[in-house]
Amino acid sequence: MSLNTPEPTIQSYLPLLGDMSRKRPIAYQASRGAVKIFNALQMAVAESYINGLEVPDSVLRSLFDTCMPILFKHFPSLLAPYDWVLNETDHVAEGSQDLMKVQYDLPQKMFKLMLGDWDLMYPKYTMALWERGATDLEQAQMHMIDDAIEKLGIQDGDHVLDVGCGWAAVPNYVMSKFPNVRFTGLSLSHEQCEDVRHRMADPKSYLSSDRFTLVEGDFNTIQFEEKFDKVLSMGVFCHVGNLTHGFEKIASFLKPKGQFFLHIITVRLPNNVSSVYTHRYIFPHGRYWMFDAPPARNQHLTTVKRWYMNGNNYSKTFASWLQRFDDHYDDIKDLDYGIDFLKFRRIWRFYLIWFVSNFASCDGDINGNGQFLMTLT
Repeated sequence: MSLNTPEPTIQSYLPLLGDMSRKRPIAYQASRGAVKIFNALQMAVAESYINGLEVPDSVLRSLFDTCMPILFKHFPSLLAPYDWVLNETDHVAEGSQDLMKVQYDLPQKMFKLMLGDWDLMYPKYTMALWERGATDLEQAQMHMIDDAIEKLGIQDGDHVLDVGCGWAAVPNYVMSKFPNVRFTGLSLSHEQCEDVRHRMADPKSYLSSDRFTLVEGDFNTIQFEEKFDKVLSMGVFCHVGNLTHGFEKIASFLKPKGQFFLHIITVRLPNNVSSVYTHRYIFPHGRYWMFDAPPARNQHLTTVKRWYMNGNNYSKTFASWLQRFDDHYDDIKDLDYGIDFLKFRRIWRFYLIWFVSNFASCDGDINGNGQFLMTLT
């Protein structure tokens, strides 16, 4: 398949299968009606659990392990709970402030304990790479960044922009490898930025070097006077509603011959997917683009290489996060989550247990991570 294969046109699937946005009106409406029923059932189960229904983890896992392969293989249309999931929307990054409130500005101590926080490897809220033989989460996250360094072709002396830098795990690790690489980190989360600023004041951190610059700002509106040799983004584009405009924005940041490395959750299905549950409780406006979507938007950036990262890597990462979340119960139970902690804990355990199964489903061949190396068109 060509890297620039256009997205599918009219499909020959039954009404509940395939790319719903290209169905005849009656079939499309039937699909959307079925989706509403499925959404209601999904939320009824989830709400019962988070409001106190005692369900053993083994039962939840069995439910997810049974349902996800059926949905992926036979009813992918049910995995698009809203019409806006199917196509690009008008916004570059959607619901940014809602996302900060619901997710990234939660107590930072909780994230650090769940994700891991070591001397060199700071918290990183994206897939870790296990298939290279990592024995623990720290090593797997290092392997993931090493892999990205290789694919993006980072060279000593490059100036790299990290769009959605989080806790600056990638800049800190990469600068430890290259003494002359400069990094600019862009983040919208004020709480994450405050943590990064604290690290920038620590002489033991590579972030304390003048080679690192932190910018607290919104991808929707940010502009940079300086152009970058390389740009990377890990996870942020699951929150971007318009890839075409998003890539146009990235292109404006690059020097001639500059390159962009994109790492996002992708599905190898006929249409993009999302979840009514994660939209409400975890990632407002989040969507998982079909694997062929980025190469199809080549007006401003051209995909020159792409890789599908098997979902078992992310499943094992989520399993590690779940274990750490549970292990640190006593350390996180008294933090301020804006709601009762026991309810918060159930919301997050439902999400973590679900995603362990979700990414392992179908041997990880359908729902995993897509990586794309792009250059200016």
